[in-house]
Amino acid sequence: MSRAGIASLLLFLAIAAFLAYQTLGIASATCEVCMAYRGQQQCRTVSAANEEEALQGAVVNACAFISSGVTDSMVCQRGEPVSKKCW
Repeated sequence: MSRAGIASLLLFLAIAAFLAYQTLGIASATCEVCMAYRGQQQCRTVSAANEEEALQGAVVNACAFISSGVTDSMVCQRGEPVSKKCW
């Protein structure tokens, strides 16, 4: 293998390692939220940089499964969670 090939391979591996580190190291909070809307219930778990973002992400994700359309989704997201826990 030529020097250029080895240098390219090392650069690729360095970038891949950096991306893996950033992707795996970003989540410092994980939350599970259960939402109920119009007789349906859905629970979702989300990891994020902090607890507030994880809670919001879990609410949005759960509501996406049990509502249809923007208006329903917004109403669902304003509701109080059935349960929530973070770690």
